[in-house]
Amino acid sequence: MSLIGVLIETRENEIKKSIPGIITAACSNNEHTACALILNNSTEFHTEASGCKDASAYKEALEEYGIERIIEISSGNTDLNTNPDLKAQALIDTMKHFDIKALIGLSSPVGKDILTRTASSLNVPSALDCVAVDFTEHIVTKSHFSGKTIAKVKLESEYFICGIRPNSIEAVKKPCTAEIVTHQTEVSDKSGIKVKEIKKASSDSVDLTEATIIITGGRPIASADNFSILEECATALGGGGGAGASVGVGASRAAVDSGFAPHSMQVGQTGKTVSPQLYIGCGLSGSVQHFAGMKTSKVIVAINTDKDAPIFGKCDYGILGDLFEVVPALTLALKEKLKKD
Repeated sequence: MSLIGVLIETRENEIKKSIPGIITAACSNNEHTACALILNNSTEFHTEASGCKDASAYKEALEEYGIERIIEISSGNTDLNTNPDLKAQALIDTMKHFDIKALIGLSSPVGKDILTRTASSLNVPSALDCVAVDFTEHIVTKSHFSGKTIAKVKLESEYFICGIRPNSIEAVKKPCTAEIVTHQTEVSDKSGIKVKEIKKASSDSVDLTEATIIITGGRPIASADNFSILEECATALGGGGGAGASVGVGASRAAVDSGFAPHSMQVGQTGKTVSPQLYIGCGLSGSVQHFAGMKTSKVIVAINTDKDAPIFGKCDYGILGDLFEVVPALTLALKEKLKKD
């Protein structure tokens, strides 16, 4: 059976919530064995793809979805976290050592960086932002032209490297027993690149690409202060801030360009691509560029005062009304439900 390497990313020392879906993709065919690749270096500069001091801390979570081998990668002569090229070198050395011909990871900022550097160093093609993958035929499925078309792309090379859009593949549990293997690689730093500092966003902020529910405001939100209406609703949607769903607040490009929200909140072709279980668009026209960034949402709800808004032709449920009336009413109803529960 061939090995498929799954690049593991963590956030706040926990496996990212969309990683199980990536593992499910790797375990979709019984002809292959999925192994987790964890880049591990104890350092003051932790990245989201590292920071693991002991792979055993993730063993139970990885076994639950079908990982049969966990490979903990470290370097004895250099710190992998100081240079992204070192991570690529370490991955390549590990892949060759264990005869791993396929590498899959998240199409997150970290994943894209590492996967493309790895493919470039191997001089092989790679595909990012895929929504489906066939490891036997080396074929990936991804959207093109702002989501207007779906293409199947065959990567003809010795190594098969691809990144999957977060939350685009539903995780399926496949319990097994995993062994932990440590691999120490000797890599050399010749690129001249050094990561001196990593500034992270507030730990309270939700990564939109990981969120299971997103509520987004468009230009009609009118001001930055009015996003508090969406934030209050997001808290209620998440179960009052408890152990409920992961809920994020997004913004359209128009809202960002108007100065109502930072670019980190932007959803769309020039912002973040998301695939939540539920996407609520408040005052969004439904432009092609915005739709390209949230088209793969499982359920889309639109709130708009314009009955002719294009988004009503793309959503699962539409509410013809003012967001300043509808959203507070939704928040109130959710709070009442929380009280009863």
